[in-house]
Amino acid sequence: MHDQARFDTLAIHAGQEFDPTTGAVIPPIYQTSTYVQDGIGGLRGGYEYSRGGNPTRTALETQLAALEGGELGLSFASGLAAEDALLRTVLAPGDHVVIGNDVYGGTHRLIRRVHGAWGVRHTTVDTSDLDAVRAAIEPSTKVLWIETPSNPLMKISDVAALAELGRAAGVLVVVDNTFASPALQQPLALGADVVVHSTTKYLGGHSDVVGGALVFGAGLGDGTGRPELADLAERVTFTQFAAGAVSGPFDAFLTSRGIKTLGVRMDRHSSNAMAIARRLDEHAGIERVYYPGLESHPGHELAARQMSGFGGMLSISLAGGGEAARRFAESTELFQLAESLGGVESLVNYPSEMTHASVKGTDAEVPESIVRLSVGIEDVADLLADIDGALARL
Repeated sequence: MHDQARFDTLAIHAGQEFDPTTGAVIPPIYQTSTYVQDGIGGLRGGYEYSRGGNPTRTALETQLAALEGGELGLSFASGLAAEDALLRTVLAPGDHVVIGNDVYGGTHRLIRRVHGAWGVRHTTVDTSDLDAVRAAIEPSTKVLWIETPSNPLMKISDVAALAELGRAAGVLVVVDNTFASPALQQPLALGADVVVHSTTKYLGGHSDVVGGALVFGAGLGDGTGRPELADLAERVTFTQFAAGAVSGPFDAFLTSRGIKTLGVRMDRHSSNAMAIARRLDEHAGIERVYYPGLESHPGHELAARQMSGFGGMLSISLAGGGEAARRFAESTELFQLAESLGGVESLVNYPSEMTHASVKGTDAEVPESIVRLSVGIEDVADLLADIDGALARL
């Protein structure tokens, strides 16, 4: 693969070489748990046992690293498994994490309840406010955790500025790039240390696989990168092997298949979401539309600088509060009421009682007036008609 290949070419070809035995264009699914050795310790291609490595997973990990402009990709059984492996490798009792006050509820729960029970402290802060982040960092802070755009209020954080701040403080800067996907945003190029994904979402793209990923920055092994990051990548790789939350070969195959159309899907997701955001922005029953593509969004200019498109996720605040929000969420037809996001089909979600129910009563609680939309790639006229019908029932 030519080093200068562009994104859509990498998405189709990185790690996806044809099978040398048969010439099959699509690499086979290696549905195996173990591998015959050529004598004790004589491993074929380095494969010994599929928890440690599997050719189908290797192909996906190569693809993931190429898309994010990183050196090492690791594929996990879920997004939270990826997050946990990173956090367990980095943190020890007494350490501190700075996390955005608008993030996926499962991430907040993992840090607050699972790692909190182990003696890890955290501070939630608006990561779009650099001064607030700077004030939240303590001598014991080890991780700055950023989501941009954030879930579900679509806050935009300045990755380059936060990366500079984190590096000056000796803090690991982690960016959850799930909402944007590498098709629209590349945090490593902006200075982040590690990127995390729920590959269940836009990367898989078809709501048929659960997975997660970590990607570490380029230059780890060639002397140009930061030695501490190379060491971290090695240690997280060990944690993945030792704890075992790896993606299975069929899940890896499905994710690789989804990635090949990521660029064209994100184009449609983005254009559909923009049309719907503008329609919702005109309606009297909508108090506010949270979509960085709108010029009225406070993070619009920053998003335009660090993203190549605005994505398929948007949220709305209903003027009628929680009752109106529930009514809207239960009134759509093409937008199906379900958790998750990033599939080809459109979904509607009520975060307060669904994806973010676990953060009720915390400083990351989502207002009851909020509805989140994952805009799919259906015909935009049909989606607008569905939105209009739901608005008419408010």
